[in-house]
Amino acid sequence: MLLHEVVEFAAVRTPDAVALIFEDRSWTFAELWADVQDVAAWLAERTEVGDRIAIVSDNRPEVVVLMYAAPMAGVIAMFANTRLVESEINDLIADVTPVLVLRTPELDALLPSGAPRRQFLSPERSSGPVETDTAWIIHTSGTTGRPKGAMLTHRSLMAGVMATALARPVTPDDTYLFPFPLFHVASYGVVHLHFRGRPVVLVPKFDAVPVMAAIEQHRVTTISLAPTMIAMLLDHPRRADFDLTSLRNIFYGASAIPLDVLRRGLVEFGCGFGQGYGMTELSGNAVFLDADDHRRAVTTDPQLLAAAGRVGPLAAVKLADDGEILIRGDQVVPGYWNRPEANEAAFVDGWFRTGDIGRFDDEGYLSIVDRSKDIIVSGGENVASLEVEDVLSEHPAIGAVAVVGVPDERWGERVVAVAVARAGTELDPDEVVAWCNGRLAGFKRPRQLLVVDALPTNASGKVLKREVRVLAAERLG
Repeated sequence: MLLHEVVEFAAVRTPDAVALIFEDRSWTFAELWADVQDVAAWLAERTEVGDRIAIVSDNRPEVVVLMYAAPMAGVIAMFANTRLVESEINDLIADVTPVLVLRTPELDALLPSGAPRRQFLSPERSSGPVETDTAWIIHTSGTTGRPKGAMLTHRSLMAGVMATALARPVTPDDTYLFPFPLFHVASYGVVHLHFRGRPVVLVPKFDAVPVMAAIEQHRVTTISLAPTMIAMLLDHPRRADFDLTSLRNIFYGASAIPLDVLRRGLVEFGCGFGQGYGMTELSGNAVFLDADDHRRAVTTDPQLLAAAGRVGPLAAVKLADDGEILIRGDQVVPGYWNRPEANEAAFVDGWFRTGDIGRFDDEGYLSIVDRSKDIIVSGGENVASLEVEDVLSEHPAIGAVAVVGVPDERWGERVVAVAVARAGTELDPDEVVAWCNGRLAGFKRPRQLLVVDALPTNASGKVLKREVRVLAAERLG
């Protein structure tokens, strides 16, 4: 199945159903499909098959249209991270050598109201794209170095969509709110809801008050959030001003969730929770922890709260000798744009190396122990930073925390925590370090705790451990 066929088929089945809502306007599937065809024809007039275009924009309906229209025209769409500084954005653009760079002024002209429709396809493109063609290029978040452009194909994206469709329930009256940036791989979630024929409420960016207002206004039933976003909603002083009772499911991902945040969310939002484990290179999620698992976790099996879930039906997962998670399946991308050395390092015998360390329990639940690069080796002992973060997140004054290793002459590395105080509280570093006694083995306990106003994160809410390490090193001299 090709990416644009998601909208085309929905427009045939339910042309008058709402597909997209943005601010004060909505599009039916018939209207969205007309816009996709129109923009695909506009691109065909200006590009050759296989050309790249770069899109530099916050969330807006034109970007959703381009998600489908560019691959339909045989063009590869690269979505630039707008949270980067201009020089970094220019580096991403240069990496793919696009024939068009579309920013806000150019995007404004893509969907002119009342303008005559252009006809697609032009004769030279009558054969159309094939499933193995690259549809999107999304650069990895750069948590460990220079971003790499993952090449998401029609096949890998649709496999990611199908895996989620099989793992997550969608009801005939669901309305989904998408708070992530469309330049993130989470945008496959938009495709998933369109595949299921349901509307997507799009917000320009995540901001707690507008998101809560949109949930109330559109009676949103389903939302995807990063754990940091969940914490922001839970802690927001105006949460009680909004009616959020329409929410039936909150799906989270992008990073591990502090256990305290998850427990609070289950109680205070009163809805089902689901987790997805995936990454850009997997075109979405491949491992799922569903609502039943979460209900079981809070009643009889609390250890499940630390699990990523069970492997979805369209992927195979195994652990390497060192515990690294290896994955294969149609949703795995074929490689990175113009990075042969990275491709060689990323695959072993057809399996993609995730860089995550995991373990399976007897029931087949996969837990993420840590990023292989985030394992701290202190005095010859391996310390999983996620384990330390889970314990620290239970402290009543800690709102967010990241644990890193910093060089130490005696121990090789020492464990350091960098934390943000929970709203209305103050953090006493010495008290927190002492609080860890009896909760963590001596070699796992942080030697120091640094208090900051905010942790550095990428656009998906994932904490950038590389920047945390730099921050810790600078503060500690």
